[in-house]
Amino acid sequence: FEFLDTGAMYRVVAWACLRRGVDMNDAAAVTEVARRVQIQLEGDRVFADGMNVTEAIRAPEVTQGASLVATHPDVRRELVRQQRQLAKGRNVVTEGRDQGTVAFPDADFKFFLTADARERARRRYEELKRAGRTDLSLDDVLAQIHERDQRDRHRSDSPLCPAPDALLVDTTCLSVDEVLERLETLVRRGAARPTDDGASA
Repeated sequence: FEFLDTGAMYRVVAWACLRRGVDMNDAAAVTEVARRVQIQLEGDRVFADGMNVTEAIRAPEVTQGASLVATHPDVRRELVRQQRQLAKGRNVVTEGRDQGTVAFPDADFKFFLTADARERARRRYEELKRAGRTDLSLDDVLAQIHERDQRDRHRSDSPLCPAPDALLVDTTCLSVDEVLERLETLVRRGAARPTDDGASA
């Protein structure tokens, strides 16, 4: 299986807009950026127009921008088109806020990972500190997360919500290894579950 971090694609668009001086409230201009910027995902590395932007797209201003550009329906449609093209004929595990509802509604397994907002802020704050970003406090990061969640849940196109058939996994008190173990267990249980015709799912 290959990993497809679709959230990184929105981050690349936001990063490209910031770099080019494009107003991220201008839907038509942002959509044009989404169509033109060349996005490559190679393992855990992200490239934009041949440039390694893996670290650059994790900056707080890009994170906030990614949530803003994602409110534009045409941007979402363009990136979903690219995601489906990337996944065509391949076995992939994708991550993103609309993967089970819009991009891949027929996926074999769907998980909706959640965590307490303060715990998510703590994790993000630790990431930023490791990256040398000391200009934001934990409360600053928490406020950004609340703002992003509010925007994503109330956007008119593909609002953030779990797919009806997704399995909810609360990761608040779990380590990364524990989350992976939980998901693997759920996949194994699902794969062994009989379907209506008696075969294994």
